[in-house]
Amino acid sequence: MKRFNICPKTKQLTTTLDAQSILHDPILNKGTGFSNEERDELGLHGLLPTHTSTLHEQVKRRYKNFSEKPDDISKYMFLSALQDRNETLFYKLVSENAEEMLPYIYTPTVGDASSDYSYLYNQNRGIYIPYSLKDRIPEIINNFPKSDVDVIVVTDGSRILGLGDLGIGGMAIPVGKLSLYTTFGGIHPGKTLPILLDVGTNNPRLLNDPLYLGWRNKRIEQEEYEEFMDLFIQAVKTRYPEVLLQWEDFQKPYARLFLDRYQDQICSFNDDIQGTAAVALSAILSAMKATNRKLEAQQIVIFGGGSAGLGIAQMIVDKMMKKGLSEEEAIKHIYVIDRNGLIHLGLDSIEPTQRKFAKRALPGKVFLPETIRKVKPSILIGVSAQPGAFTEEVIEAMAKSDEKPLIFPLSNPTSKAEATPEAIIRGTEGRAIVATGSPFPPVTYQGKTYQIGQCNNVYIFPGLGLGAITAKTKRVTNQMFYIAADILSNHSPYLHNPTASIFPSLNDLRNISKKIAIATVKEVLQDGLQRRTIDNPQVAVTDEMWTPTYQPLTRPLP
Repeated sequence: MKRFNICPKTKQLTTTLDAQSILHDPILNKGTGFSNEERDELGLHGLLPTHTSTLHEQVKRRYKNFSEKPDDISKYMFLSALQDRNETLFYKLVSENAEEMLPYIYTPTVGDASSDYSYLYNQNRGIYIPYSLKDRIPEIINNFPKSDVDVIVVTDGSRILGLGDLGIGGMAIPVGKLSLYTTFGGIHPGKTLPILLDVGTNNPRLLNDPLYLGWRNKRIEQEEYEEFMDLFIQAVKTRYPEVLLQWEDFQKPYARLFLDRYQDQICSFNDDIQGTAAVALSAILSAMKATNRKLEAQQIVIFGGGSAGLGIAQMIVDKMMKKGLSEEEAIKHIYVIDRNGLIHLGLDSIEPTQRKFAKRALPGKVFLPETIRKVKPSILIGVSAQPGAFTEEVIEAMAKSDEKPLIFPLSNPTSKAEATPEAIIRGTEGRAIVATGSPFPPVTYQGKTYQIGQCNNVYIFPGLGLGAITAKTKRVTNQMFYIAADILSNHSPYLHNPTASIFPSLNDLRNISKKIAIATVKEVLQDGLQRRTIDNPQVAVTDEMWTPTYQPLTRPLP
């Protein structure tokens, strides 16, 4: 039975659910916001306090409750409970306080929620698919009551932020990412689906925890995992053939393997590889524009040779190629450092995905400080999850290498950052351009206050996803990410103020996401990848966007 129907002309909702079911449905529930007429028709009198509240009143009340919570995880749990009770009110509250609340619905607090997920669990949002039920995957997906899903975010919990393998606790990540899709991309919350693939965990703390909620086995690997993933993708394609699927927080080597294997089978992208790269590229482009420099003339060190680091490296190479360099010439500008130091052909072993960026053979291992002294880079990017890796020595070396060095400690949560913005600003005497993976407060140095921009994927994926959904694209291409990065770079406050953030305010992000979505639709149409006819991309995107307001709810006509 469908929970509700929407009139295409009036947008009015009708439902046959009983009163108690309505109050327990987060899409339909308005709490004290139900009008007297709705209470009459739906049988809600006596089940709610007498006063009918406006949405504005409800937001003020919930904000007061939120502000009184004593710590970060309490605020996260409060917002999570509100989302499970009344999604319209949740998104109205978050959208009106985006800068303040983003750290509590996603990084860094979502890392704490993932770590303690089995103890904090209090809802049944999304789908959990355990390996033990691999033969019943279609049945499990069909158990989900929503027949109309636009976007899925899926993880296996194997590489959550910089925290590593958190098993079933990874579910907090898809839930959080989809909240951002709705807040900043206008995707209807009723058309989103978080999925956790419970294929075990190699985390001994979880395996030995009697209260752990996941499948208590070591992670499956190789052929078993590939067979399991084939079954999962086939089941998703069968029920949701036009869905957009976002891969999230998969460990090496599966992140790249699954992206390459399935991106032509189902409309999908990997946010850790492509989204992270696009938002980092946008920050670099903003800095190049502000300082009148050319990207293709820069020397770039990437500290971290995993999915995110290699994704950033490849996107920079592609952008340099668009500037006229050959691939070989572009790669010469990129230096990737992993746990064994600079990746070069003289190392005993190099991962296949890293070999492309390997330098000529060198005698022994070359680590970060020596690499900076020899290369003299203008850009240093950290995606290593190694806290404090950008030492005073490293920062001072960058200050000597370039007059306006770009130093981006992008690992998150905050505890995994390669350096603090304060250390970077002081170590470069206020000359560095800084972006971080987690939110940091402004830094005051020698009478100037520097705003610190968070290099958050939220600046890219909601808008790109909205465009992909609007056009019902058959495929997400790298070109869509390049376009999104260019659009975002044009909105950098740093272009007009050298102490401003390299990224725009989150309060502007919904409008920027709309621009990215429109450009994405145009790219889809140009490539002939659309599954629907679109005459006007701007109108189509505008019509697709959901706004958190209460719609009239009635019983259907006899």
